[in-house]
Amino acid sequence: MPLTGTGKMFKKALKGGYAVGAFNVNNMEITQGIAEAVAEENAPLILQISRGARSYAGIRYLRALIDVVVAENPGIPVAMHLDHGDDFEICRQCVDDGFTSVMIDASKKPFAENIAVTRKVVEYAHAHNVSVEAELGQLGGIEEDVVGVSMDDVGKHLTDPAQAEEFVEKSGCDSLAVAVGTSHGAYKFKHEPKLAFDVIERISERIPGFPLVLHGASSVLRVFVDIINKYGGDMPHAMGVPESAISQAAGMAVCKVNIDTDLRLALTAKIREVFAEEPAQFDPRKYLGPGREAIKDMVKHKLRVLGCTQKAAECL
Repeated sequence: MPLTGTGKMFKKALKGGYAVGAFNVNNMEITQGIAEAVAEENAPLILQISRGARSYAGIRYLRALIDVVVAENPGIPVAMHLDHGDDFEICRQCVDDGFTSVMIDASKKPFAENIAVTRKVVEYAHAHNVSVEAELGQLGGIEEDVVGVSMDDVGKHLTDPAQAEEFVEKSGCDSLAVAVGTSHGAYKFKHEPKLAFDVIERISERIPGFPLVLHGASSVLRVFVDIINKYGGDMPHAMGVPESAISQAAGMAVCKVNIDTDLRLALTAKIREVFAEEPAQFDPRKYLGPGREAIKDMVKHKLRVLGCTQKAAECL
């Protein structure tokens, strides 16, 4: 089947108490690892492209890779999503390029301006049958071009449930990325975080049946951090979101969970390991191949955490 939107995925996720994994793609091996994992777990899939990915690989290469994923997995619903679109023009271009979902992130703008920018994107995207994700509140951390508030201030910038209700009503967005204590990047927290599940619950009470999105949700799995550090890396204080918290959010109104950092860590850890154990190795297939397998295994694990395994058919 062709690329699909996220609407049906989110409806089924809400009803079934699970979340769909949204994985960022940057090259062939990452994309293959994700696709193989999703195929084996029979799960719906959102493949995300960020501004950094477009700059690194180019939209034509990335779109071609995603087209192969779709062609080789006719039983898997696959959505192509713009991650953190900066402005209307970026979103318009991605709609025109065939994306089935776009995110407009105007969360740093004043509330009224965030609504206005989002509304403009919604009007254009909906005219082309494309879904729109928006963001309200601010996360912490840094990832690519996305710079959040300081880790010490994360709790001061959580999404206000009353504003969320007004924002959704006035903007017309299809899903909302909320700030509930998560953070971008590998160095998310100084101590194990506690997500604001009460905020998710209060938003859900005000906007029942509306899909929420969790950004900054990579768990920064210790197994990969330890391998990286063992083989010459320098990530002593990396810490992510506990997977138990992700599972709990997925059982609420969170229908989409973004995962990027964990992909990078899995690939980097395996490449470092190969280089350390086989110092004479220079064949890219001999280190990118194992990296791809590490991504596949990690993604399969994440799909189980999100509860979306064996859910592909119901999302078609």
